[in-house]
Amino acid sequence: MGKPANDPQAARTLAAAGELRVVLGKLKRRLREELHMGNLTWPQVSVLGHLERGGPATVTALAQAEGVRPQSMGATVATLEKAGLVSGSADPNDGRQTVISLTAACRDLIKASRAAREDWLFRSMRANLTLAEQKQLASAVELLKRIADS
Repeated sequence: MGKPANDPQAARTLAAAGELRVVLGKLKRRLREELHMGNLTWPQVSVLGHLERGGPATVTALAQAEGVRPQSMGATVATLEKAGLVSGSADPNDGRQTVISLTAACRDLIKASRAAREDWLFRSMRANLTLAEQKQLASAVELLKRIADS
């Protein structure tokens, strides 16, 4: 990316992009603190998130999606299964494969965790922003969606 040499608007946009990246990273870390998923490691939480978003998957598919070896993913899945968060069933297309799915208990845990994070955001917004600023933030969310979807 070339630096905007003589374009003040481009320079402002570049500075805003840098600040936005830093703030979003900080917000993401803060939301992770509010995750409330018990003693799960971040890789375990990531696998659960993948299963929630993408639906049931094989260990091999999960390993590819998460960028790890199938053996490592097998160990992660075994831990999650032992905790009652995922279950395996025979793949209807290939009985040699096992399809991993979230359990009802895991879906409840994810729902509660999501509610806790939204509650933290709600309380933080109410405590730290004026009503006008809350409206500005709501408008900014729409802009962020457009950037995220581009």
